[in-house]
Amino acid sequence: MSEISPRVIATDLDGTIVRSDGTISARTVAALARVERAGRMLVMVTGRPPRWMTDIAAAVGHRGVAICANGAVVYDLHNESVVRAHVIEPDVLAETVARLRTISPEMRFAVEYPDGFVFERHYDLGGWDAEGFGGRPVDEDELVARPGTKLLAFQPGADPDPLAEKAVQMVGDLVMVTHSSGRGLLEISAHGVTKASALAELCGEHGIPSGDVVAFGDMPNDLPMLTWAGTSYGVANAHPLVLAAVTHTTSRNDDDGVAEVLERLFP
Repeated sequence: MSEISPRVIATDLDGTIVRSDGTISARTVAALARVERAGRMLVMVTGRPPRWMTDIAAAVGHRGVAICANGAVVYDLHNESVVRAHVIEPDVLAETVARLRTISPEMRFAVEYPDGFVFERHYDLGGWDAEGFGGRPVDEDELVARPGTKLLAFQPGADPDPLAEKAVQMVGDLVMVTHSSGRGLLEISAHGVTKASALAELCGEHGIPSGDVVAFGDMPNDLPMLTWAGTSYGVANAHPLVLAAVTHTTSRNDDDGVAEVLERLFP
């Protein structure tokens, strides 16, 4: 890959280009704009569902394409539309939920779709979800009745690292398990679906090899993408597993670490 002009820039959002206060700085927006002006592909690769992308699309001037739900959904930021989705089938959802319930009686579940989400009545909604578009409580039968892009499993008070390890042992033959926060929230995709699989598929459609991709991230759900890309950066605030895996590091998300790199790559 040429350090002067990589063909693809792939970046995570929260904790990477999104600051701790939930904003994207003007400096970072300007740096992202340089990528498309140079005729290169800009890809936002996030665990967020499409319904959480409206503010991001507006903040970055509707530039680029997004890979949402950890690889399950490809989303066009120019017109805010779903391009394609990889789903977990209902029978797999049901078996996964049944196995994971044995970890703790306190574990609760939610299922994401490209157009909304459902959740068990005692599921602990985060701030965004509590105010979120398209969510509604359901019973267990309805929870697993429809194919979903992402299954969320929340265990209050759990450490996400050992919880994820245990979940992989129990359901790793059925689905992909990861996490991206400091609480006991597991993010589960269809088997084989990761940020890397979706990014590789998108790049393959344009004849772009991994060596021409620069990727940025901060959490374990970014690891497949960061290890697939030819060049990878972890922001200084990243999870220890990310910092150990990347080829380079940059400044914290709150200090515009991604913008620092893009300004060098696209002067």
